[in-house]
Amino acid sequence: MRIIAKRLPPDQLISLLLTMFEALGDPEKNCSRAATVMINCLLQERGGVLQEKVPEIVSVLRSKLQEAQGEHVLPAAQHSMYLLATQHCAAVVSSLLGSPLPLDSHTSMLWRALAVEPRLAAQVLGLLLEKMSRDVPFKESRAFLLGRTPDRVATLLPLSATCALFEVLSTPAAGPAVLELYPQLFVALLLRVSCTVGVQLPRNLQAQERRGASPALAARNLEPCSSAVDTLRAVLLRSGSEDVAQRMDLEGGWELLRTSAGHEEGATRLARAMAEHAGPRLPLVLKALACTHSSAYENQRVTTTAFLAELLNSNVANDLMLLDSLLESLVARQKDTCASVRRLVLRGLANLASGCPDKVRAHGPQLLTAMIGGLDDGDSPHSPVALEAMLGLARLVHLVEAWDLRSGLLHVAIRIRPFFDSEKMEFRTASIRLFGHLNQVCHGDCEDVFLDQVVGGLAPLLLHLQDPQAAVASACRFALRMCGPNLACEDLSAAFQKHLQEGRALHFGEFLNTTCKHLMHHFPDLLGRLLTTCLFYFKSSWEDVRAAAPLFTGEQHPLPRPQAAQQPCLMPPLHRVPGAARGAQAAAAGGPGSAHFGAPDPAEGPGPRGADQGC
Repeated sequence: MRIIAKRLPPDQLISLLLTMFEALGDPEKNCSRAATVMINCLLQERGGVLQEKVPEIVSVLRSKLQEAQGEHVLPAAQHSMYLLATQHCAAVVSSLLGSPLPLDSHTSMLWRALAVEPRLAAQVLGLLLEKMSRDVPFKESRAFLLGRTPDRVATLLPLSATCALFEVLSTPAAGPAVLELYPQLFVALLLRVSCTVGVQLPRNLQAQERRGASPALAARNLEPCSSAVDTLRAVLLRSGSEDVAQRMDLEGGWELLRTSAGHEEGATRLARAMAEHAGPRLPLVLKALACTHSSAYENQRVTTTAFLAELLNSNVANDLMLLDSLLESLVARQKDTCASVRRLVLRGLANLASGCPDKVRAHGPQLLTAMIGGLDDGDSPHSPVALEAMLGLARLVHLVEAWDLRSGLLHVAIRIRPFFDSEKMEFRTASIRLFGHLNQVCHGDCEDVFLDQVVGGLAPLLLHLQDPQAAVASACRFALRMCGPNLACEDLSAAFQKHLQEGRALHFGEFLNTTCKHLMHHFPDLLGRLLTTCLFYFKSSWEDVRAAAPLFTGEQHPLPRPQAAQQPCLMPPLHRVPGAARGAQAAAAGGPGSAHFGAPDPAEGPGPRGADQGC
């Protein structure tokens, strides 16, 4: 047979091959076996001249496998595909990618045949990665109804390449090739997952799924994002990162990655698992991720930023000397057009407080500049970036140099003050807790300008002890306890410490009575300002806060007793405080009075609730 193969003229070679393919379906097993031997001999000896015929050979081989009954036929066909691929790898891969989806079991086995030899497997994996990334991952269909969001429909070539990757990765012999291409495979599939979230199958495949797949078809989910997630998981398993895959299984990380609502958290959990179980592989992964900050797809930028941000939450960043490169990569994304990316950048920078707390001081100016910039992000009164900045600052202020913090302290205090009365509970809680942390780091060293902000925040903090949200009330307890030492009044500070401990029941009326007595005795000049602020809350949209306002006002200005009639009044009556002065006082504090006596600048964040109603 070798002599025939060597001497056969080229124009007769393909005819003989096609005849042998027909014989694969011969009911006589000996004839079928002889055909497989002749096919493989011809391919081994003369396959080099068959490049132009590869698509035809692959197509005929696939169709004959559907008809052949003998158990020996499939292994022989796999060997034929392997021999052809060793000589024309790119042509074989392109031809197999033309197979219809979902892949039938025979086509899946042909793909797996390409992974039996490590060098060929690496070549095939590289070609499939290129095919997966060459075309756009989806196309947007035109919306038939005005205002309807266009549907995103997966493109066929990247989807086919993803399915083919899964089949190749399912072969144990592919292990060495997977290790060689691990960073490229991991990053390419993570990006593929991110840009297929919510993407639909092409219409013809949707209809096919509704009709039900044939029993001969491979039992795999063809949905674009799920197929990418399954393939990414297969990379981890084949590369020896079983612990990462199992951690994701236990935490539901794979399911989160598949959904729009949970995708960001899924990427975070994947990074956490990688840091814990596959740390040594991260340097090359980060190198492959370096260029993703300029991706044209917003989802890809969000996913990779969430991944990088979580790595800073682990000391692996410092152990592997990745800290500087991670910080550089995140800082490069600070001006991204996507708010979610900017928010995740701040989360990552703040994660340094838990991952590498001893490094915060060295990077303090850079971290504080980023956080303070986040407070001023966008025009939205409820910017998620501003919320993340407040949460981040609360984690960092105790770790940075006092001098670095001092320069931005006043700006932060003024900027967060309007959020005390935000409609959103998360903003009220975060801003009030941050105010408490700012006071805590200033104990014993509080400048007059910051002390003015402390005084201006007293009334809102006291009234929001009655906030309907327990988290806000708890934040107020913490903030007031931290404010006490800065007021240089031991009696008031002691009252705060006594009544406002976490977990202790608070008798609000009794506490307010005690607090106001100390305020009237030690700070008589401030009572007018506190009263002005309280008046705003008479029309608060929160019932309990609204009820607390007149109670607070009455405690500040009780009816005079006969024996005290000759004593001078320490607090000017409300009608004696000019309106402009009251507005100026409230505005200086950045408190709700600024919203009551004049409309707040939109750039300064949300105005307090009810500000448009007046007093």
